[in-house]
Amino acid sequence: MAETPDIPADGDDETEKAAPAPKPRRRRRLRRGVLALALVVLLPLLTVAVALRLNYAGDPADGTRTRDKDAIWLGHAWVDGRRTDADVTALARRLRDTGIRDLYVHAGPLEHDGTLPASAYPKAGWLIGAVHKAAPGIRVQAWLGDKLATESPDGMRLTEKDTRAAVVRSTCQILAAGFDGAHFDLEPLHSGDQDYLDLLDTLRQVTRARGVPLSVAAHQIDPLPALHSVAGALAGHPKWWSQAYFGQVARRVDQIAVMSYDTSTPLQSLYGGYVAQQTSLALEVTPDSTDLLMGLPFYREDNFDHWSFAETVPAAVRGVRLGLSRTDADRANFGVALYVDFAATEADWTAYERDWVR
Repeated sequence: MAETPDIPADGDDETEKAAPAPKPRRRRRLRRGVLALALVVLLPLLTVAVALRLNYAGDPADGTRTRDKDAIWLGHAWVDGRRTDADVTALARRLRDTGIRDLYVHAGPLEHDGTLPASAYPKAGWLIGAVHKAAPGIRVQAWLGDKLATESPDGMRLTEKDTRAAVVRSTCQILAAGFDGAHFDLEPLHSGDQDYLDLLDTLRQVTRARGVPLSVAAHQIDPLPALHSVAGALAGHPKWWSQAYFGQVARRVDQIAVMSYDTSTPLQSLYGGYVAQQTSLALEVTPDSTDLLMGLPFYREDNFDHWSFAETVPAAVRGVRLGLSRTDADRANFGVALYVDFAATEADWTAYERDWVR
């Protein structure tokens, strides 16, 4: 007679037994691995944080204040009929006794094919005439931009010759409307883009022939060597330009305004240190003949890219002055650019005037 197999008691089935606890040696190896991973991730971040904080230390040199070559970005309401003569009067009063010389007025956006419908800026003539009358000496530049198809299929393609030619025609069109210059903001623009450089070469011929400035908004510069390449490979979004490419752009324009905001820095001291570094990096490769402007955050958002409690006007201005002091304190063609008028608060204006103008 066959033996009856033993029947395990409830809960004794091997499939229900808990896995044996790791042995002490395995636990030690696990802890060491976690610690090593933390160091690999955190140590570079801590090193960068310390470097930025040290960059924010010290006192700006005397005289590192406005050279009366500052600028401000203005929203589309100034050319689409929403603003009035009273608004221009108030703007002129606001700009009086500041260092602002240029207004970048949003007159686009450009279409993806590079064209610009005249219906986009119906009140441009009125605005230009009103500003010239209320604030003599202030230049009204057309701010033209578009999304580039560099990280998605949708957007402007600078690789297409016809598109670049259309952008040039749109520039001629906007200058014929009476604007005192053309300011371009095309994003996301990857470091090393030769088509953009070719476009600037052609645009410079157009603006020089008319005696007006060619101006661009520029990406930030690699805070670490080749960081744009690393970011591009890992995230598909190379946020920064190489310093060499920034210099190539700066040599082709009359003004270059660094968008020195949206930095993800979580503290004012780190943000200010970052701006100081960006200022120095930009000064090193920008010709003396080109106006270099550093952007100030006249707006508030709270997200991963921009923390309003960290990216403040006082921190930015202090960073600008420190970078200027250390690199080229006597640079004449230098200023700040305020982004953006419709989000600015009285506190922003007060900080700009107190810390940079006075």
